[in-house]
Amino acid sequence: MSDKSHVSMEQHVCIVCCKTFDTGSLLLDRRLRASMERYTTTGWGLCPEHQQRFDEGFIALIEIDPQRSGSASSSGRLKPEEAYRTGRFAHLRRSVFTDVFNTQIEDERPCVFVEPAVIDHLQAMVKPEEG
Repeated sequence: MSDKSHVSMEQHVCIVCCKTFDTGSLLLDRRLRASMERYTTTGWGLCPEHQQRFDEGFIALIEIDPQRSGSASSSGRLKPEEAYRTGRFAHLRRSVFTDVFNTQIEDERPCVFVEPAVIDHLQAMVKPEEG
């Protein structure tokens, strides 16, 4: 017996950590054919953890390898599926991002892709805790 159904639970992939998470939506094959798996990944989003960070006023900096990533589109933006991630990311307050990088970023943008060493450079700027 096939595990396919005409109903599937929708999932998204977190653009920051690449983990899949449930959206809470159901997908329905309008022809009622058993064409879908139990879970169907339909796009990118923010998992609950990273959505909370975004809501708190943070932007995610996602480290990528530019040599292994695809080329940016005509708008100058790299698509999430074309980014070769190193596995490292950091969160930075939006106001600090604007000061450090001397650029504005759209309020709805949850993340940016950065080259290797940017996160190391930012960590070096942080004062060590006094013990």
